[in-house]
Amino acid sequence: MNKVDPKKFSKAKTDMAGEILSDKNTSDLKKLEAIEVLDNWRAAHSYPMHIFKKRLKSVSEKIDKNALSVQRLKRVPSILKKLTREYDGKKATMKLTQMQDIAGCRVVMSNIELANKIYYEEYIKSDIKHQKVNEKNYILNPKIDGYRGIHLIYKYVSDKEGKKDFNGLLIEVQIRSKLQHIWATAVETVDFFTKQAIKSNEGEKDWMEFFKLMSSAFAIMEKTTLIHGTPTNEKELYLKIKELETKLHVITKMKHWRESIRQFDNLKNEINSEFFLLELDTLQEKLNITSYPKRKEKEAIQDYANAEKKAFNIESYDVVLVGADTTADLKKAYPNYFVDTKEFIDILQKILIKY
Repeated sequence: MNKVDPKKFSKAKTDMAGEILSDKNTSDLKKLEAIEVLDNWRAAHSYPMHIFKKRLKSVSEKIDKNALSVQRLKRVPSILKKLTREYDGKKATMKLTQMQDIAGCRVVMSNIELANKIYYEEYIKSDIKHQKVNEKNYILNPKIDGYRGIHLIYKYVSDKEGKKDFNGLLIEVQIRSKLQHIWATAVETVDFFTKQAIKSNEGEKDWMEFFKLMSSAFAIMEKTTLIHGTPTNEKELYLKIKELETKLHVITKMKHWRESIRQFDNLKNEINSEFFLLELDTLQEKLNITSYPKRKEKEAIQDYANAEKKAFNIESYDVVLVGADTTADLKKAYPNYFVDTKEFIDILQKILIKY
């Protein structure tokens, strides 16, 4: 595969690019120059990300034949949001070269038992040559917004010539159960269509409460930790969900979003495609999908960068480049882009009629 040189620009220049893009008063010309640096830094992570995804796919499918593994390079708007995020009122201090999830791969396991199994057997007990630098187990300790899953951060390490330049690049590995994935992608769908940031704990109060309650409902199904502050009694929890669903019209809205989006794609060479550029435009009500074979990864990354530049600061437009083995895997891993909330709605409807 084509590799991008991570040292084309110095770390100082890369961090400066992040600062320039985070400054609202920066001129458009300076931003364009800075975007070129950011694009190179992000693209350089593609090779080590591929190595981690390859291993993740191999070990997950040994444990669970239905395991679903994908990879993605972080979207520029998400990168910029993270660079400017303040914590406890303190000024943002994040540097671009310090960001731990520029590149990531994710596995969705059939259930929570298998999610824990791959975590312990393949990432805790197993001898991985790459250096683990961070770990957050949101299954044992869920986020206050209801998010659950396991995040592992590794520094890429190689002593082979031609690969040493990638040493030190950070790659994130995410592990989720299917239920946790259904919840997380439903949140992302609502975020996009309602212009919220529930995912960053910055959404409307009722929507945030609804997803906290739903996370606890899923936790009861998986016999794991409930979200702090939500009812521990199933009946009380389900009735609160019913009350908020009625108020927010969750099912009606999700069905409307799904029916409104038209899909345009070039997925004729499905077997040979490994990279997919997804462009979701809620204003035009369409999803454009472009697929690329493995040999055209560099072209795919460049098209990704161009699409983001074209849509810079347009709230109704979202774009992401995903690596997946098949289009079926793509649709399962990113149902939010296909506005496919059917599984979430099915579970929600069962909750609504139980009491």
